[in-house]
Amino acid sequence: MTATITKPPPAVHRRRADVVPYPVLLTVSAAALVVSTLLATGVGPVGVPAGEVARILAHHLGGGGDTGAAADLIVWRIRFPRVLLGAVVGAGLALAGAVVQGVVRNPVADPYLLGLSHGASVGAVLVLTTGAAVLGALTLPLAAFAGATAAIAVVLVMARHRGRLLPMRLILVGVAFGHLFAGVTSFMLARTDSSAAQQQIIFWMLGGLSGAQWATLPVTASVVVGVGALLMVRARRLNALVLGEEAGAALGINASRLRWYLLILTTLLTGTVVAVSGGIGFVGLIVPHLARMLVGADHRRMLPVTALLGALFLLWADVAARILIAPAELPIGILTAFLGVPFFLLVMRARGLATQENA
Repeated sequence: MTATITKPPPAVHRRRADVVPYPVLLTVSAAALVVSTLLATGVGPVGVPAGEVARILAHHLGGGGDTGAAADLIVWRIRFPRVLLGAVVGAGLALAGAVVQGVVRNPVADPYLLGLSHGASVGAVLVLTTGAAVLGALTLPLAAFAGATAAIAVVLVMARHRGRLLPMRLILVGVAFGHLFAGVTSFMLARTDSSAAQQQIIFWMLGGLSGAQWATLPVTASVVVGVGALLMVRARRLNALVLGEEAGAALGINASRLRWYLLILTTLLTGTVVAVSGGIGFVGLIVPHLARMLVGADHRRMLPVTALLGALFLLWADVAARILIAPAELPIGILTAFLGVPFFLLVMRARGLATQENA
């Protein structure tokens, strides 16, 4: 047993100098997020100066009502909740990706690899094609969340082997059922006769924040903050899980139970954000790699940075989606794919070169 844990993978425990001192990085990232929120709220087909945005936000946050001005409507009712939702969704997707990569011990894993996004699409498309609106504006996000929860439940049950969750089996089952759910979604899309519903479904499947509203923001933000705090509490144990079940057992950790716990939290996190934003890819794949490049693979340090970088990334991706083909809007999933694929290839190339140099 001793020989098994005396040489853990260097990606977890190797100490190195940070690219930027950790407290400085956290402070700068948090400040950049605040400034970006202010600037992004003013950017759009109709520009609003940052000073005017700050005045409007201070008025409303101080307890004031609508002023009736056009800028007030644009900032408070349309853009500010959308910007906040983008930051929350970005942080949630990035955190979920970091945890999934640790749980399955695979650097190219993300929440969508487990079928969560495709399951959410089935629930949402079912509502869009049937026109059901039992709970009003909340019907679509709740249906998407229910679909994501059902999808991960099926994947977890099918991935069990003798009462244990095996990482590779989990990935294979997730990929298989993801394709199945995607086929179900495509079938429902093909069966609908409404061109308006088809356009809405396609836009939702590609991801977007145009449906942001104050009614759904508090619930989404509460889930992301709450689950993020619980993940931070388990960050040290997640480090041990990355080393393997033998190393975890030597440290007194029940790897199978911890894996179940983390996957349930990830399901809650991903299902909640996908329900309000649709299928936005690559955030959970790329951002954790960037965080590891800056602060290393210790999840106690990496998770906070991952959340901040994820919020910044999606916030500005949404700004670009709003203005690139204005007055039309580009689905964020298309933009994140264009940004994510080249970045991911560069990261993989750098990791491969580093591995060859260390060999």
